[in-house]
Amino acid sequence: MPTATGPSRGIAGRGPLAGLRVLELASLAPAPFACTMLSDLGAEVLRIDRVSASTQFADLQRGDREDVNRSQFAPPPDPLGRGRRSVAIDLKHPQGTETVLRLAERADVLVEGFRPGVCERLGIGPEHCMQRNPRLIYARLTGYGQDGPMAARAGHDINYLSLAGALEPLGPSDGPPLPPLNYVADFGGGGMLLALGVLAALWERERSGRGQVVDAAMVEGAAMITSVLHGLRAAGMWSERRGGNLFDGSAPFYATYECADGAYVAVGALEPQFWSALLDGLGLGDATDLPRQHDRERWPELRERLAEVFRTRSRDDWAVHFAESDACVTPVLSPFEAHEHPHNRARGTFADVAGQRQPAPAPRFSRTPTHIASPAPHLGQHTVEALRDWGLPDKDIRALCDDGAVAVADTGQDDR
Repeated sequence: MPTATGPSRGIAGRGPLAGLRVLELASLAPAPFACTMLSDLGAEVLRIDRVSASTQFADLQRGDREDVNRSQFAPPPDPLGRGRRSVAIDLKHPQGTETVLRLAERADVLVEGFRPGVCERLGIGPEHCMQRNPRLIYARLTGYGQDGPMAARAGHDINYLSLAGALEPLGPSDGPPLPPLNYVADFGGGGMLLALGVLAALWERERSGRGQVVDAAMVEGAAMITSVLHGLRAAGMWSERRGGNLFDGSAPFYATYECADGAYVAVGALEPQFWSALLDGLGLGDATDLPRQHDRERWPELRERLAEVFRTRSRDDWAVHFAESDACVTPVLSPFEAHEHPHNRARGTFADVAGQRQPAPAPRFSRTPTHIASPAPHLGQHTVEALRDWGLPDKDIRALCDDGAVAVADTGQDDR
């Protein structure tokens, strides 16, 4: 199982993106997720955490401490923060802004997840940064995009899904639409979309030698994820009624079933050969009174026949029963049960990071394997060492500390 026990000086990258430098302006989950993916793939990610003269942190102090990399404090249990170092900068301090611009000069990519206009007002928008570094990829992630009538509006995953048409089809026919947690817009249509945009812009830069702005909007990412539904509708295979389609849980052969122990199994026997294997596995292969697979009018009856059989055994019994079958039956595991599934253990799907299980890097590469560089840092944990590694002279770093433009974590160790 992959492991990561503690931050290393410099967090040297290993993987297909080794040597890439990413500057991250700390924000909420979707943009950090994108940066975690880039870090897992080998990029060096430096996170800028915002502090101000009025901010009070129990584990942060202003001053001139040197290297706090040897923190005795346990790392934060944050999978979205792993694999990077943290510098704490007052973005409203003139020298804090200048420090960000100096770091941007040395970066390949800058990632920010604020509302449109925030970085411009802080003096670290695309024009400011790309004037210093014309090769910079300036990657922006918002809910509604950088322009348009709703660009400045607040929102969350559920709002982006609803506007994209991705929420309405989810849920039972006799109930309201149900959000799939915040997987789809925040992470699938947000963080992953941003990471893809960054890689595309980097590839284009290889030919043009110029950077550009990547404008990733979670509404648009969520809309892209619905592409298959648009195709099904065009082919006459999609009903406008929620709870009446192949993939929404209404089809008996693409649904979950409760077992004798109250746990569930997932059934995805779409194709005829898989449906036949499912019926054989349930002892219904020779049932002459069973409704046909695609007889929608009798789907409720067919579902109940299958449900009756599934209720006779526990989830894990059914998992063993179908383990060697192509009936497409799998146990419905909690996110934390999934750690122990034999397939996930064999593949190393989850990693141990400073004693915490969390998803491992993906995808896999044959020549340049990925890894988790470090656990998540404390705010300002690497201010001095990271600024030094990114080319700022020691005298400038000390002046920034003295002026309150940057802050370093107080770990109880005096390294002055």
